[in-house]
Amino acid sequence: MSSSTGSLRRSAGSLLIVVVVWELVGKLELIAGGTFPPLSAIFGRLYDDRADYPQHLAATLRSAGIGFAVGSVIAIGCGILFAQFKMLERIFRGVSITFFAVPLIVLVPVLLLAFQGTMPRIILAIIAVYFPVMVSTLIGVRDIDPRLAEVIRVSGGTDRDVMRFVRLRAALPAIFAGLRVGGPGALLGVMLVEFGGGVRWGLGTYLLGSLGRGEPARLWGIGLLATMIAGISYGVFSWFGAYFLRTNLSTTVSMKASSTTLDSDDRYTGLQRLVLGIASFCTVLVLWSGALRLMNLSPVVARGPVAVVRYLFTGARGADARDRLLSALGETLPLAGIGLMFGLLAAFVLALLLDLFPIVGSAFFPFALISQSMPLPALTPLIVLVFGRSVLATVVVTFSVTFFPSYVTIAQALSSSPQGAIDVAESYGARRLQVLRFIRLPQAIGSLLTAARLAAPRALLGVMIAEYLATGNGLGNLLNESRGKLDYGMIWTVGAVSVTFAVLLTQIISKLERQIGRKFLV
Repeated sequence: MSSSTGSLRRSAGSLLIVVVVWELVGKLELIAGGTFPPLSAIFGRLYDDRADYPQHLAATLRSAGIGFAVGSVIAIGCGILFAQFKMLERIFRGVSITFFAVPLIVLVPVLLLAFQGTMPRIILAIIAVYFPVMVSTLIGVRDIDPRLAEVIRVSGGTDRDVMRFVRLRAALPAIFAGLRVGGPGALLGVMLVEFGGGVRWGLGTYLLGSLGRGEPARLWGIGLLATMIAGISYGVFSWFGAYFLRTNLSTTVSMKASSTTLDSDDRYTGLQRLVLGIASFCTVLVLWSGALRLMNLSPVVARGPVAVVRYLFTGARGADARDRLLSALGETLPLAGIGLMFGLLAAFVLALLLDLFPIVGSAFFPFALISQSMPLPALTPLIVLVFGRSVLATVVVTFSVTFFPSYVTIAQALSSSPQGAIDVAESYGARRLQVLRFIRLPQAIGSLLTAARLAAPRALLGVMIAEYLATGNGLGNLLNESRGKLDYGMIWTVGAVSVTFAVLLTQIISKLERQIGRKFLV
């Protein structure tokens, strides 16, 4: 009880510090001449606009809720299925990564052409939710204490019993960690469609109508309302995750990583891995072509794999298209790498701060949540006002979209360290820093690489969003110019190329994950 009261007091103290600093910075107009307004002005504007919000909020929450629920069910089901059938996971790995890596901006006009009503918003929310929840479920189901499975089998249990009584129960904390990321993702997906779709109601629509008025307080009000919704979602799933973590059977002193995670590809020969890789690639192409046929779109707008290849290599303007694409790639890819590294580093540092000094680390958490949940169309202009239309602004935007999912993954690993090992260390007089160094950090090494694998596609997406909305460079600007010129071939080409690079980067990180895992965790 006293520990809970102390934690509550620390959180309240951190929140008070954030509020005071924010108010002072806003009142003094220390950031870009008032683009960072004081909280009093923001909440005052929220109150003045209170009649505008109910219908906008209801439309956004309805679509985000449906998309989140459907996407979570699909993702959890696929995660469990992929954990049971590793070859199936290998075949659909490209599809899973594609759903997460495809730039959402590319999908907005296609979805609006193919579907009516709220379906585009719901579909984009499903896509935003799928990958983090699926990956978290897959890791949680695979990473179990093998001794618990042996007990079930020795007692006459089957693999189904192991799944029911061990794997699913052990996976619940990881699943809820994925849901914590998926909730804000669904909200952002819905608002992005609202922002670009010309719909009547929604927070994104309200945001779009407010951008040209030069009213930072209203923009921040919309962003903070979205942050509050994301915070409620985060808190609810955090509570459930902590509950199941406490009630689970904890591992004892064992610090070994699960072999199923580290060696998931080792049972295949080089030829088998090549065949599975080709099968995964072909599955993406088949689903791509099949989806376009089902949507029955005009071939002028909808470009399949063959049409993209023709546009880039055999078309009349293929050489010019390749030159523009290569030039844009040279601007985008380095910034994506820089933003990814800074996002991972900041997430790791904040997770350590929260573990060692909760009151210090928790003071940064509201800004972390804002960076994830505030709509990028609103956040990006504010970043540009502070940093200018520069490379630094692009890196900051990329940092904002990679940081939060990485932090959630790393913090979950730190909090899931085996309690038995911690108890043994503390019984010998180990201090908090020693427990962190010898127990929690080794446990978190794998999660750092998992976070990198999860954040890599988001890094590319973040750079493209900044380029598309603000800086006018790279793939994002090429996409923007192509939309204005109705150059659908280039739009689909940019999407395909960005996904290809995201998949390659993810595979490289996965290879490093296995190698480092064998060296340090086994």
